[in-house]
Amino acid sequence: MNNILISSAKLVLPGHPNNGDIVDIEIENGKISKIDKQLDKADRHVIDGSDCFVSAGFFDLHANFGEPGLETKEDITSGTAAAMAGGYTAVAVYPNTNPPIHSRSEVSLIKNTAKGNLVDVYPIGTISKRREGKELAELFDMQSVGAVAFSDGDHSVQQAGLMGRALLYSKGFDALIISFAEDDSIAGGNQMNEGEMSTYLGMKGKPNLAESLMVSRDLFLAEYNESPIHFTCISTAESVDLIKAAKLKGVKVTCDVAAHNLVYTDKEVIGFDSNFKVNPPLRQQRDIDALLAGLKDGTVDAVVSQHTPQEVEFKNVEFHIAKDGIIGLQTTLPFLIKAGFTAEEIVNKLVVAPREILGQEVPSLQEGSEANMVLFSLKEKWTLDNFTNKSKGSNSPVFGEELIGKVKAVINNGQLIENK
Repeated sequence: MNNILISSAKLVLPGHPNNGDIVDIEIENGKISKIDKQLDKADRHVIDGSDCFVSAGFFDLHANFGEPGLETKEDITSGTAAAMAGGYTAVAVYPNTNPPIHSRSEVSLIKNTAKGNLVDVYPIGTISKRREGKELAELFDMQSVGAVAFSDGDHSVQQAGLMGRALLYSKGFDALIISFAEDDSIAGGNQMNEGEMSTYLGMKGKPNLAESLMVSRDLFLAEYNESPIHFTCISTAESVDLIKAAKLKGVKVTCDVAAHNLVYTDKEVIGFDSNFKVNPPLRQQRDIDALLAGLKDGTVDAVVSQHTPQEVEFKNVEFHIAKDGIIGLQTTLPFLIKAGFTAEEIVNKLVVAPREILGQEVPSLQEGSEANMVLFSLKEKWTLDNFTNKSKGSNSPVFGEELIGKVKAVINNGQLIENK
């Protein structure tokens, strides 16, 4: 990758001296060599950034790749291809694998397999051995070989004592515990949100209480142990209120929300399309309003894809037996645009906050620094279909639809990918 020029793009990155300016950016041998209003285009591979925005690459805090063991859902090669197409230069992968990422062996496997990729892959190790919620995994051992945080993935830790010990132990080596908040005894394995729509459809629902009860418990545990905690994929108004109050009290808490939970309500389930079956489930409009308000006022720190590919045989079935999840890496940007986000807000929630939560450095985009960036349009249209989809899964409610908001180019680790 030599002599690239991104021309006439609006640079958006808080704290950058050219933040808000329309600039040309010259990249030579993987490094930013010059930023100015207008640069010489001769002997350069020119990428037209007119009416587009350039920033540091997106960072996803919550993606599911199947490797190791579930490569038919997604492997690291296909997962990072989807991430690139979605504008991501870094992805944190959850331990919903078989075996789970519960020892240094699995962490090392992921790190070694992803080496040399445009996308930096950050493994999240389990809190408990085998994600069973009974015994602490070797957290420090996993961190020593590259685990960036710890979570039991889509298994919520049901034992308060175990979660408390994880928070206390991890604090000793500055590790982050991530909570997926769901009380199994309240959720009951039900299929959709509890409300008017579940009653109308005759389906048992998961109440908001299943999430907010666990958020409340884990906030108490974090406060008691004076430990940081991160909640992933919150979905209810009650969770937003609880986290906002905890932040005001000084609890070290952060949280994120899945992009699809900002644009779809449980009314979508009326057609029994299994691509709308996710966990946490699609909630009501009042929950979306609270989540959007939380993103605006800083209560909700980041937005994630919750990318969860599934084989067709697990989705092309009756709603009540279908697996949860949608592919989200390539649709997070369009979903945020649909939700009304500005370019500056997108950068804050997809670029800056995710890295700050994990203690990772935000790429500076200064002259002389390594080029780690994304070029994206808020207006250009494209269609998610068999040609543009890079994931092994096709389980998306917008598959085959025209979307607004396109990633034009991604640069990282001396590599360039363009979406034509």
